[in-house]
Amino acid sequence: MSNKLGMIPGLTVVYPVSDRKKTTAWYQEHFGFELMWDSDEIGFCELKSVIDTVFIGLSDRQNPEVKGGATLTWGTEDIEAVRSRMESAGIKFDGPTREHPGIVKLATLYDPDGNHIMLYQSLS
Repeated sequence: MSNKLGMIPGLTVVYPVSDRKKTTAWYQEHFGFELMWDSDEIGFCELKSVIDTVFIGLSDRQNPEVKGGATLTWGTEDIEAVRSRMESAGIKFDGPTREHPGIVKLATLYDPDGNHIMLYQSLS
């Protein structure tokens, strides 16, 4: 594969949020992410995920009408255990865990600002 853009190994996904501090605490509590830095001056912070080169940026929402975006999908060894723990903490899921036999289990949840997050467990 050609690296025409000179990309470095790493990915930062940015979510617009209404309360950066609250959403930061939510990701720390429920996903174990580490706050790397936070700037009130620019209204942005960055969290390190459990994957060394994947980061989450939280940006103060400039335009609440922005729609669409990516769905981050995080792998887990035991989706039902993770889901149970999160539901016990009051996190709402979008329907039951879906299973595609022999392939994958999927469950969708939302952060405090309604950004989609998906969990998956590989069955292959």
